[in-house]
Amino acid sequence: MSDTRESTKIVSTWSPLRSPLFRALWLAVLVSNIASWMQTVGAQWLLVGQPNASILVALVQTVDYLPDLLFGLVGGVLADTFDRRRLLMVVQGFLVIAGAALAALTLAGEMPPALLLTFTFLIGGTSVLTLPAYQALVPDLVPRAQLHSAAALSSISINVARAVGPAVAGVVIARAGVGAVFALNTAMYALFLLVLVAWRPPADAPKIPEPFISALRAGGRYVRYAPVVRRILLRSALFLVPGSALWSLLPLIASRRLGQGADGYGLLLGALGVGAIAGAVVLPRIRARFSINALLAASGVIYGVVLAVVVLINNAVVILVVLLPAGVAWMAFLSTINAELQLFLPNWVRARGLSVYQMVLFGAQGFGALFWGIVAAPAGLVTTFLIAAVVMLAGVATMRIWPLIDTRGMDRSTVQYWSEPSLVLNAAPEDGPVVVKTVYTITPEKEAPFLKAMGQVRLSRLRTGATQWGLFRDGETPHQFVELYVVSSWEEHLRQHGDRQTGTDQQYDEQADAFSDSSPETSHLIAVEVPEFDD
Repeated sequence: MSDTRESTKIVSTWSPLRSPLFRALWLAVLVSNIASWMQTVGAQWLLVGQPNASILVALVQTVDYLPDLLFGLVGGVLADTFDRRRLLMVVQGFLVIAGAALAALTLAGEMPPALLLTFTFLIGGTSVLTLPAYQALVPDLVPRAQLHSAAALSSISINVARAVGPAVAGVVIARAGVGAVFALNTAMYALFLLVLVAWRPPADAPKIPEPFISALRAGGRYVRYAPVVRRILLRSALFLVPGSALWSLLPLIASRRLGQGADGYGLLLGALGVGAIAGAVVLPRIRARFSINALLAASGVIYGVVLAVVVLINNAVVILVVLLPAGVAWMAFLSTINAELQLFLPNWVRARGLSVYQMVLFGAQGFGALFWGIVAAPAGLVTTFLIAAVVMLAGVATMRIWPLIDTRGMDRSTVQYWSEPSLVLNAAPEDGPVVVKTVYTITPEKEAPFLKAMGQVRLSRLRTGATQWGLFRDGETPHQFVELYVVSSWEEHLRQHGDRQTGTDQQYDEQADAFSDSSPETSHLIAVEVPEFDD
């Protein structure tokens, strides 16, 4: 179902900053983002005089993003199973230690390329934990109506950091050297840590951490059986893969087609950043007039047109102006997608869902950039950009068959509506597998709508913990249907009861139950060990 909503209420982009806690964390993340760009520029500058500098400089970006692709879901699991504030504190503490060591060794002249790339991998790898943990906290810090604005502010933070970080790093390198950049970064990490230490969130009930492997599998199952999440990831990939051509090949556009040097390339990159920031300001008014899907489609069309224009016109001033709406479109698409995902994901799996999105975000851009680079080598920039533009517009055309799913009527709050199991035996948490059996009595005229309703029940069971699911007709009892699903352990089934059901899951259950002539009866079958005998 497509999203046709129209909202008349405009929520300012700056509204979330009225919350003192969100404001403090946002500023701390902004400083951290600036430090990340300074770290990248400092590492690259330290390598420019080395043999094979072109490869080593490129490897800085590679080793920085690689952990997000390899361990993204791991970070989401940890952010969902442990206290997110404490996790962020541990990460920032590690960054302070690693940053101090990097600065000290660099100032001492003891930083060979291999060691620098190792530090870059370790420091870059902290985003695996930081991004999902921070973004999963945002819905708890601002009202749901302000989540789109909070996502836009995150985009502003990234683009301000992209503009400010390299500039600050350049000034510091020129005056005090790369070691001073790394030392300043360490101070920025320490600032983020101080903000987290000063934050005193309300005490929650103690929570027993879910086992790591179990949580990892549960996160994967949730994404697999949540059509809303899968559609968001698909739309992201369809935009990011062709969109990455501009970011990856813009240096070649500046140098080869426009005859610009490093300063000219900086202006072009700055235009994209300014456009993104401007887009964040005007986006609330645009969102109030257009549906989510219309906004995403318009972003894709604008970006696709820009991909074509930048290689069909050789005027640097015109290209500079054209890149402004590309920045608006980039920010509008990504901030909207991010907010929609945060609005949909329930708290128990929010960081894991966001971590999968981060994997798609970095993976689509990374592999997309590599692909367009390979295409550009034999085909040239003009052909490559025109192909990317066609791919982008083709992706927009698929909005008719793969729009974002309308989530307006979905209650994403956690509810506990299942009655507690009445067992006559004491089941240990590790006992299992557990087969949950529910019997429905369905008259022939209700079978078709009942089976349709059970399609949603199936996805709900598999999202919240079931590893297998099936619906069977009782061969000996007329009009009787039996639902069976398997959960790996009794503890996992109790998590289904207490932590994982949303208001939408309750609605799906009640719709299916309403077709049963008698109240559905549920029982639990717990596996037992059978002794083995030799033949």
